[in-house]
Amino acid sequence: MTQEVPQHSMDKVTDIEEQYDKIYRYCYFRLRSRETAEDITQETFLRYLKYNTYSDTGQGLQYLYSIARNLCINEYHKPRTESLPQETETAFSEDDLLTSIALRTALGELSSEERELLLLRYANEVPVTVIAKMFGLSRFAVHRKLSGTLRKLENLLRKEELP
Repeated sequence: MTQEVPQHSMDKVTDIEEQYDKIYRYCYFRLRSRETAEDITQETFLRYLKYNTYSDTGQGLQYLYSIARNLCINEYHKPRTESLPQETETAFSEDDLLTSIALRTALGELSSEERELLLLRYANEVPVTVIAKMFGLSRFAVHRKLSGTLRKLENLLRKEELP
C-alpha cells in the first residue's frame, strides 16, 4: 500500500522547482559568476528547506529571495584572492550585439537597486507585494520606483540611438 503525499506538499515542491531558475538568475545577476551563482542558489534552497516556517504563513517567496539576497551580499563582501571569471559572449548577429551592448551600457548607468528591481519584477516576475516587503517599502512606492526606473532606462536607450 503506497502512502499518499498531501496535495499542499506537492504544491510546495512545484513552487520550489519553478523558483529555482529564477533564484539562479537573480544570483547570477548579482554575482556575475556562473559557479558562484550555482553555489549560492543551492545554499539558498538548502536554508529555505531547513527553515521553511515562512512558507506556511504565505511569505515563502519573500523568505526565499531574502535568503538569496543576503547570501549574495555576503559573497560580494568576501575578500578575493583572484578575480571572478567573466562570462564569455555567445555568437551574436551585429544588430543583436549592438542591442546587447546598448542595453548593458544603459543598465550600467542605473543604480544597483534599480537593476535589482527590474530583474525581480520583470525577469523573475516577483509580485510587487513581495518586492515591497523585501525592500521595506509600500506597494505604491515600489510601483513608483519601477515606473521611474523604466522611464530612466528608456531615456538612456534613446541616447544610444540604435540603428
